[in-house]
Amino acid sequence: MKQVRLKVPVVDDDLARLEVGTVVYLDGVIYTGREGLYKRLLQDKVAPPVELSTLSNVNFHCSPAASVGADGTCQVGAVTATASFRFSKWMADWFRLSGVKAIIGKGGMSEDDYRTYFVPNRAVYLTTVGYGTGALLGRGIKRVRNVYWLEELGIAQAMWVFEVENFGPLLVDSDLAGNSLFERANRETAAQIDRLYEGLKAPSLRRYGETTSHDDEVI
Repeated sequence: MKQVRLKVPVVDDDLARLEVGTVVYLDGVIYTGREGLYKRLLQDKVAPPVELSTLSNVNFHCSPAASVGADGTCQVGAVTATASFRFSKWMADWFRLSGVKAIIGKGGMSEDDYRTYFVPNRAVYLTTVGYGTGALLGRGIKRVRNVYWLEELGIAQAMWVFEVENFGPLLVDSDLAGNSLFERANRETAAQIDRLYEGLKAPSLRRYGETTSHDDEVI
């Protein structure tokens, strides 16, 4: 697997070299933003607390495991990505407002979303790797530069600005052409499913959902 380390803000030349499946590590400033922030900015039309395009061009769909001390200092031990498919309805407006070039999240988005929203904006999607890497990603956070709307939105939904170093591993799910690692794997898997049932004997406990065809499986 290829590995690359990119500086944030990311630039077109670096993004153009990314292939689906490439392992990416980031250095620079990134910020979190999930439903609470998207709704506040795009639905409620509240002005951003800072000019997003000058802050960073990498947005992380995540909830940090964070605490705020009595003196106002913030500590972040881990960062857990949230599923990005829920953000599809905001993508067109989000790209216009934020100017982001990379979105980090969990599980990817659809190829239609990549081709409709990401490709025209020369943006990529980076996915976190599994559920157990939140603490590993947390080690890449060197400093909490700021946190906005903590009182209004709470820890999970507030906008956290992180300075990161060697932040990863992240996988390229969508490249600049809109190809999707997950969708490619899904197609390859689906094409092989019928072979799993070849030569199976008639089930003895059919009432429990045993079958010789994936068309009538009980989930």
